[in-house]
Amino acid sequence: MVDMLADGTGMERRKGARHIWFLNSAFDKIGMDIAVRRVAERPAQQPFAYVVTPNVDHLVRLETDTVLARLYAQAWLTVCDSRVLELLGRASGEKIEVTPGSDLTQHLFENEIDPDDAINVVGCSSDVIEAVRERYGLTNLRWHEPPMGLRNKPEAIAECAKFVAENPARFIFLCVGSPQQELVAEACLDRGDCTGLGLCVGASLDFLGGKAERAPKWMQSARLEWLHRLLLEPKRMWRRYLVDGPKVLLLWRRWQRTQNDLRQLETLLSSPEKQRERALHQRIRSLEDQLAALGRDNPVEPQPGSD
Repeated sequence: MVDMLADGTGMERRKGARHIWFLNSAFDKIGMDIAVRRVAERPAQQPFAYVVTPNVDHLVRLETDTVLARLYAQAWLTVCDSRVLELLGRASGEKIEVTPGSDLTQHLFENEIDPDDAINVVGCSSDVIEAVRERYGLTNLRWHEPPMGLRNKPEAIAECAKFVAENPARFIFLCVGSPQQELVAEACLDRGDCTGLGLCVGASLDFLGGKAERAPKWMQSARLEWLHRLLLEPKRMWRRYLVDGPKVLLLWRRWQRTQNDLRQLETLLSSPEKQRERALHQRIRSLEDQLAALGRDNPVEPQPGSD
């Protein structure tokens, strides 16, 4: 986890880089505890911002989906949703902290959200909304149900953003799948009059509302949550986990080769011979610049009678 220090105002500041770049995505260098604190402590009246939770499926799609890359680049917070990515990072010598979107969502409802807090949900079904409302005793949960095929319906996306603007809330749970939920978040940013924090958390409320079942803790710890979902919904999930998901291994191997090439280049450029060579080139460039400046300051006058 990245070291955090307190400055004179009591705010947190980082030692070192904010992000770690792994495969084709940047992740905030914070663990679950700090991610929860940052989300919980963000004032509700601040201009809208949003959290994304990339997993294996998202990183595979990032290879060809330029829209998703644009949406991730605008996120206020990017946390890793996948323990498989954590394992690949560990095998590569990179520490990827995991903050599953479902865990983050559950923590907020159980520890941070008061029953009377204004909460918005975009997506989910009516039975899930009623189950979540009853489970946590929520009195001010507002719900917007967009149409199917949201990605290709800009008017419907705009309606989602309008709902967020007209119903100010501390948290806005965007539960329409990726990249639809990120497109709604971007539309909220573009409006300029939305407030609160959007959380792009997919099926997280389905788990809280009893529509879907999360894997047992031991399967989560063993990084087998994907297998649990595949067994529960084979017709819907087989392609994601058996065809598209394994492509992350090719992505990882390509990333490893790139990292090795970069390390070799760094080693080459840091050798004494290369350092002397660069110093000589810099000295030559400096002399060339001085001569050019001298020529500008002392132009040669043409001699009388010369052609």
